[in-house]
Amino acid sequence: MKINNVKFVKSAAKVADFPRFSFPEFAFFGRSNVGKSSLINMITGRRNLVKVGSRPGVTKLVNFFLINESICLADMPGFGYAELPKNVKGKFLPLIKDYINNRSNLRLTFLLVDIRRTPGDLERDIVTLLTENEKPVAIIATKCDKLTRTGKKVSAEKIAREFDIDANSIYFSSSKTTDGRKKIHRLIEEYS
Repeated sequence: MKINNVKFVKSAAKVADFPRFSFPEFAFFGRSNVGKSSLINMITGRRNLVKVGSRPGVTKLVNFFLINESICLADMPGFGYAELPKNVKGKFLPLIKDYINNRSNLRLTFLLVDIRRTPGDLERDIVTLLTENEKPVAIIATKCDKLTRTGKKVSAEKIAREFDIDANSIYFSSSKTTDGRKKIHRLIEEYS
């Protein structure tokens, strides 16, 4: 996939604010600080397109980006960050559910999991919600540059067991090394 241009469309806190267009859409879900924004920057080839923070909880709204005037990417707020104020954190899961239930143009979701962590109930709940809404899910193991080849294999097997899937169906990525970029581009092309 050749990316000629990328632009920020808008941020939205509720369904009424979501952009109204029919472009195929791809959403990035995951815990706070899992690397959603970094991954979007990496796959678009734009270093500063999405604000990236060293501390969790930077993305608090759904941020929409348009690629080549024909494909939309949605950067979802991270879930599971304990230090966010309750009134902020309490809005995230309903916003995520509203997004899943109301985006008819959503073609594929990427659920990001830090390769060094074991997914928990929140990740499984998101996969269940997506599956119930007949939204395909690709599991992306992020921060793969932090482990050896053997370590990645062992971690992928643990992640796969949590989701009851084949470990070979997990995609590896690293925003530092750009590992996984071409495979994610192919997935986007396939589902567009």
